[in-house]
Amino acid sequence: MVNSQEVPVKLIQPPTLKKGDTIAIVAPAGILKNKVEVIEKAIALLESWGLQVVLGENMFNNGKHFSGTDKERAADFQKALDNPNIKAIWAARGGYGSVRILETLDFSQFQTNPKWIIGYSDITAFHNHIHNLGVETIHAMMATSLQNEDTEIIETIATFKKALFGEELTYEIPASLYNRMGVLSTPINALKGQLVGGNLAILASMLGSESQINTDQKILFIEEIGEYKYSIDRMLQSLKRAGYFKNVNAVIVGDISNIKQNTTKWGSTIEELILESIPEKIPVLFGFPAGHETTNNALIMGRNVLLEFDTTTITISFD
Repeated sequence: MVNSQEVPVKLIQPPTLKKGDTIAIVAPAGILKNKVEVIEKAIALLESWGLQVVLGENMFNNGKHFSGTDKERAADFQKALDNPNIKAIWAARGGYGSVRILETLDFSQFQTNPKWIIGYSDITAFHNHIHNLGVETIHAMMATSLQNEDTEIIETIATFKKALFGEELTYEIPASLYNRMGVLSTPINALKGQLVGGNLAILASMLGSESQINTDQKILFIEEIGEYKYSIDRMLQSLKRAGYFKNVNAVIVGDISNIKQNTTKWGSTIEELILESIPEKIPVLFGFPAGHETTNNALIMGRNVLLEFDTTTITISFD
């Protein structure tokens, strides 16, 4: 297993994009059935920003549940990793499947010539694995996010562009009544740390592998969709037992969407469930607009952030 204690304090930041650069859209996970039109929309968006676009050769293949076989999906991703002219790799969609190709990928050229890996949900597998290689990634919308109405995802698109082109990225959101300040007691609390994390189910599935991250003195972000409360609790307990909450500076909770209803009621809110799972000394902040809802603000994973919070506002500023 990779010893994530050895990950540098400051990760490598791939070069920010500029007009004329090339970005590859690849599909490392779920099948892209009837998605040609939305991918064309994604191409048009990138071209409107002055970027050139290439597509994975196999991305529209039918690999049953996946967009091509494991070998085909890995080949597209590997080709994009190794091509020095490609400055970013944007996941077409998530779903499930990224973990099936991680072990077959060779990141040696990527480490010599790092580039942005972009996506969320199932792409958390890449965020975690690449974090342990010492390189930043971008947790943001995917190409198929453009199936939503443009008016619904204005902020989502705008923050994605800012992250991609290296513009200033700062968020200010209203505080949730469920927020917990932890052991800090000053009127305005401020914490610093690398931002890590992503989809809760994927984080739990990485435990025990070389893609498991170390959260010591870091700020952990989590989001989830379509799970029962008992499943969410089980995943949080797994992270807790693995030490994720022992020395973490704070936990930021994004969207926890479409919670399934079990015949046996859990008996508490999702916020209360999360607070029960994380030691009281740890600040826990709810309501950050990132995850599986239409507003999915971009986050730079592995970047040092300043987290400021009081009883009314949360501010996240990227270094």
